[in-house]
Amino acid sequence: MRRLLLWFKQDLRLDDHPAVQAAVDAEQVLPLFVLDPALLDYNALGSRRLGVHRARFLLESLANLDSELRQRGSALLVLPGRAEEVIPALVERFALQEVLTLEEIAPEERQQLAELRQKLGHIPLRELPGNNLLRLNELPTALEALPAVYSQFCQQVEERLPVFQPLPIPERLPGLPDNALEVFEPLPMLSQLGLGEPLNALHSAFPFSGGEIAALARVRDYLWLHQGVRHYQDTRNGLIGSEYSSKFSPWLANGCLSPRRVIAELRRHESLYGRNASTQALWRALLWRDFFRWTLLRHGDTLFQQRSPHPLDARFTQWCQGRTGMPLVDANMRELAATGFMSNRGRQVVARYLVHDLNQDWRHGAAWFEEHLLDYDPASNWGNWAYLASAASDPQRQQPFNTLRQARQYDPEGAYVSLWLPELRNVPAHLRHTPFLLSQRQLEVAGYPRLEQIPDTWRPYLPHVA
Repeated sequence: MRRLLLWFKQDLRLDDHPAVQAAVDAEQVLPLFVLDPALLDYNALGSRRLGVHRARFLLESLANLDSELRQRGSALLVLPGRAEEVIPALVERFALQEVLTLEEIAPEERQQLAELRQKLGHIPLRELPGNNLLRLNELPTALEALPAVYSQFCQQVEERLPVFQPLPIPERLPGLPDNALEVFEPLPMLSQLGLGEPLNALHSAFPFSGGEIAALARVRDYLWLHQGVRHYQDTRNGLIGSEYSSKFSPWLANGCLSPRRVIAELRRHESLYGRNASTQALWRALLWRDFFRWTLLRHGDTLFQQRSPHPLDARFTQWCQGRTGMPLVDANMRELAATGFMSNRGRQVVARYLVHDLNQDWRHGAAWFEEHLLDYDPASNWGNWAYLASAASDPQRQQPFNTLRQARQYDPEGAYVSLWLPELRNVPAHLRHTPFLLSQRQLEVAGYPRLEQIPDTWRPYLPHVA
């Protein structure tokens, strides 16, 4: 009798899941997710690896995966602890013969796999292809020869465009090992993890739940029902609402959605409705994600060891709290704190402002995003921060960035600022991005901080009445 342990990590789905497919023919399978309490500890950069919004999304995703497994004759075991200790104990208790999981790309996770393999001894740990869009054999060159610049990577991939054939969800799965239900525990609540319940934000740009069902529903909606993808190129820099972008990223980051499924559906959409600049832009956004993943696998710890020339001071705390005095930055940071989400345009604005205007250590900004972003994944988060901070090489990222110009361009009426900074709603629209032009008394009444140093480069974008 073939008895397996199926270890889920950031791959919380059944669709297009190589390890799930590899387990279908076994007689007994124990699906497992290990929730490491260390994720809730504060790290050397002063942030936790798992904040309240990420934890909520994770628990929703786990509950959905458990439901999907139960409909197919199985169930999900969720246990606290370290995988290197939990898994060998389960293997021994239930006489399991093999452990299946997906490959990892980040250094810590790869080290964990190595330690687990050592502790399992003669029990094989089999790693199946991970959550990348491209497989290793689909890369345009050997891993060590991949371009360091995205545009070159993109060009090479598109010269021999791969065809994606994602695997469907199995109709049935093997049952659990005998007496396995004895070790099952209820999913923890946020309060049991030492986290408060987040308040519902009425204006959230991500009013969706975690889990594979919600993810696939969003794909159907965005590509087929409302076809928002047809306008992605024109709306992707939006700031308000759920429809300015695909919003796939939180599900991709938690593995509730396969990137290969997304692109397969996108290609099907293009075959029926035609390819345009927007469908191409979405493809390249997914390819950009893959570029960071392969870059992280190639360079390992190097990305996390990049040092910053800037020290940390009180301005970093003001940035985190959305109290810098620069409204577009503050509005984005408050949206992040309230919802766990921020637009792509907002991320560029706040990251560049922290590094280039406030002269703060970029690594602390990356760690803050890690704690709070629903769609955190190490490759995209740390990779993007390193590029924006010029800690990684990309000539296109060295261009000047004017935060007030961004505000005028992407929030011309101050609608986004008003949404997340209620203290500025009564300020005239033409001053909402420049409240530092108000009198000290007016700012005190509003309860908004004054920005003391105004860059000379902002002067062309100040209101004419000033």
